[in-house]
Amino acid sequence: MNERTATVQRDTLETQITITINLDGSGKARFKTDIPFLDHMLEQIARHGMIDMELEAHGDLEIDAHHTVEDIGITMGQAFEKAIGDKTGITRYGHSYVPLDEALSRVVIDFSGRPGLEDNVDYKRSHIGTFDTDLFHEFFQGFANNAKVTLHLDNIRGHNAHHIAETIFKAFGRALRMAVEIDHRRGKSVPSTKGTLNR
Repeated sequence: MNERTATVQRDTLETQITITINLDGSGKARFKTDIPFLDHMLEQIARHGMIDMELEAHGDLEIDAHHTVEDIGITMGQAFEKAIGDKTGITRYGHSYVPLDEALSRVVIDFSGRPGLEDNVDYKRSHIGTFDTDLFHEFFQGFANNAKVTLHLDNIRGHNAHHIAETIFKAFGRALRMAVEIDHRRGKSVPSTKGTLNR
């Protein structure tokens, strides 16, 4: 099987980001975003998705974290689209339920080639530490648009915002793992009656 890896660099007046991923990794992760809580959440994706990731981001944090978080989502989405290639043999769909104490969340993803986000998560408070919880939506919107996936995020229950966020990111990682997994019964076919998932 060909290596499913990608490196993407994004340079703008607001951010400078480099990401390398290996879809068939073991969950090794190294993140440097200067946003500690985001690093913690990104690590959940790598570890629970068994996807190797290295990401370094420098952004205009003196203004706020919005541009950096959104552009990380964009760059990560581009890396996934590049690494997954023509989607030959992939499972395509992935889903996961993850609990953490009182919180329970569900993430469902489809590498459909059609970007879409349904975000039904109420984080109960505006900040987790210094991290603005509104920015989670910007991250996932950037990812969905650029990985060209349909993505549904649902928090089913929970009242601790940290627990809710962690269940979303862990479930996202596990759903990604399921969706990008190669289904060897499929051979070289693409899981679509259209014969393509790229348009």
